Amino acid sequence: MRKSVFLFSVLLASIASAQTLQDSITFNPQQQLNAAQRLLSGNYGKAVTVGAYGEVTYNQPEALNGELDVQRLVLLFGYKFNDKTQFVTEVEFEHVEEVFIEQAFVNYAVGNSVSLRGGLMLVPFGIINEFHEPTTFNGVERPAVDNVIIPSTWREIGFGVAGRFNEISLGYQAYIFNGFKSTSFDGSGGVNGYLKGSNGLRSGRQKAIQSTIDSPTFSAKFDYYGIPGLRLGLSGYFGDTQADDDVEDIDGANIGISMVGLDARYAFQRFTARGQYVYGSLSGTEAYNDLTGKDLGSALQGWYLEGAFNLLSQEKQQRLFAFARYEQYDTHANTDGSLPRNDAYNRNDLTTGLSYHIASGVVLKGDYQFRDNAQAGADVANRLNFGIGVWF
Repeated sequence: MRKSVFLFSVLLASIASAQTLQDSITFNPQQQLNAAQRLLSGNYGKAVTVGAYGEVTYNQPEALNGELDVQRLVLLFGYKFNDKTQFVTEVEFEHVEEVFIEQAFVNYAVGNSVSLRGGLMLVPFGIINEFHEPTTFNGVERPAVDNVIIPSTWREIGFGVAGRFNEISLGYQAYIFNGFKSTSFDGSGGVNGYLKGSNGLRSGRQKAIQSTIDSPTFSAKFDYYGIPGLRLGLSGYFGDTQADDDVEDIDGANIGISMVGLDARYAFQRFTARGQYVYGSLSGTEAYNDLTGKDLGSALQGWYLEGAFNLLSQEKQQRLFAFARYEQYDTHANTDGSLPRNDAYNRNDLTTGLSYHIASGVVLKGDYQFRDNAQAGADVANRLNFGIGVWF
């Protein structure tokens, strides 16, 4: 853990001392917008705004069959009722066969620095969970830290406030959400457990599908953009999981979650960089594992560092980024009781490749991933990936 914090601190110290000439909305982290922000700010007097993003991917693990997939297609709709009140929604089609509502919330601008929001929203944590449109990140697949540790795309129903104070270069979000689902009866007298060691909290996402709630959770994020070209984020998430009515009073039905995250994005001329560190502490996991038979760890940890360089001149509209990203993530950073730590859950990936932005909103991607874990004799298949991403 100390090594992870040290490396992240070195990244922040090195990028904070430089200046930036990067003025691209796509790549300057201080000007970067996600899909919801673009809908809220970009209707230019029109009542209805429509957009979309999507990606087609090809994954080829070594010595195994490859997979071709329309991984997602997301339709974006925004409606402006008046100068203060807007509605944003995203309808997502995954793998051609599944349909989800990814966002559906009302934004009411109380003043220049404060907006009230309510509905289905993204939990503001890290980078990718809010900025996951395929033209905004390198690599065919999202970083594994943002899949296994931060369960992107992570969204729940809630309400809260958002805004920014430009005089101090600070953006903020704070929300009350329903939480992860942890347990339910299985219909035969046993208890289902949704959280487990291999992917941590991911399987507990309720995604606004008839979500159960018995105690709210709190989520907040602060973004600092006072240094040219640099954007720093501090995220927090705190609360208990949710259990069905007939289970919630059983010892071990719920666990407590405390997660904090640091992230940084930077751009200087043709160079961009980003990094992230996340630590999650889970309480009550011993009783939860005894009740459900699962192997949930009592601590989650992950981090990554990434650098990229545009091989084309700044004057060209097209961009060709060569990048490399190293990440380490462990869903058994600690365990309680007699549960041994599973070294197979202590994983690391090195991803290197190219992102060719042939036009604003269209990217062609290719990369190779060297994948491993800490288990003795582990044989994790490396993977070749190609993809096409669009956003408009």
